[in-house]
Amino acid sequence: MKLLHLFGALLVGGLMSGCALFGSSNAAKPAALEQVTPAIAGRVVWTGRVDSVKFPLAIAARGEQFVVAGGDGVVQALRASDGQSLWRADVGKKLSAGVGSDGRFAAVVTRDNEVVLLDAGQVLWRKTLPTPAIAAPLVAGERVFVLTVDRQVHAFDAQEGRKLWVLRRPGEPLTLAQAGVIGAYKDTLIVGQGARLTGVDPLQGSVRWEASVGNPRGTNEVERLADLVGPMLRSGDVICARSFQSAVGCVNAERGSLIWSRNTGGKLGVGGDAKQLFGADASDRLTAWNIANGDVQWTAEQFLNRQLSAPLSLGTTLVMGDFEGYVHFVSKETGKTQLRLSTDGSPIAATPVALGQTILVATRNGGLFAMRPE
Repeated sequence: MKLLHLFGALLVGGLMSGCALFGSSNAAKPAALEQVTPAIAGRVVWTGRVDSVKFPLAIAARGEQFVVAGGDGVVQALRASDGQSLWRADVGKKLSAGVGSDGRFAAVVTRDNEVVLLDAGQVLWRKTLPTPAIAAPLVAGERVFVLTVDRQVHAFDAQEGRKLWVLRRPGEPLTLAQAGVIGAYKDTLIVGQGARLTGVDPLQGSVRWEASVGNPRGTNEVERLADLVGPMLRSGDVICARSFQSAVGCVNAERGSLIWSRNTGGKLGVGGDAKQLFGADASDRLTAWNIANGDVQWTAEQFLNRQLSAPLSLGTTLVMGDFEGYVHFVSKETGKTQLRLSTDGSPIAATPVALGQTILVATRNGGLFAMRPE
């Protein structure tokens, strides 16, 4: 476990060090920003602020509100239309993971390995985990599910905080200390364990099915790391995910069977819609795959080495941020850049999320920028 956590800390530090990486003589030079003639209109409609974001933040988008958090432990719900605060709470400790929300409850994890559940901004309970968690908890069906760095799954009753069950799987020699895959499909909990996508009974914690997305390769345990990394994409009965530096693939969640898998590098999750899956490889080369069969539809290289966030699919546009705080809008049909908007100059620190036509991004320095393409 010491080796796991030591390696994890080093790896996350490397993945999250932002533009500091470019100070190394061995680092690949980021592509210069291309000249863009806007093909669509868009603007920042409101701004907000949290404490600096030095943990893997996930912004929750539920109902009419975004739920966000800063590294200092302050969690807030903001009205999507205008950014007005609906509630604000301080959990009193620095965060390692969050935010998960079902619209009522919101869950975060502190650096002391405490799961903290909020109800309309009031702390409802705190429970201690045996190992750290950096993936935002999943709040669904009056339950809170937490995926820890050693890929255990802990289930709690949302109202009382009572531990319901723990799913422990045979451990890998190393696991990736990066936010993993956790989500839901109908009445099945979906989690990533190693390179496997696993369907779990949320009431009992028993495994219903498993499907391998990636095939670990390499000559040592570090090279063979192939954990699934978030975010995942769910489209109908299909769930797609990335296996770290190994593959992307899609699984039929009704049958628990692999539909397709394609060998490709990359360290962040994927986005998409009912027809296409999108993701960037380790060099930030964007690829669009046919979600039905995995055929490549296009690739785009205008963002090479710009440390892209995972993408958001919205209408006919793909949205992602980079290490200089720019938000790029790309045509899902061609991969061409349609629009570029700026934030505060610090790296985009979370996958963009949307409610209706309002997109929210968060920066490493704690800036919140709500945008609307037109």
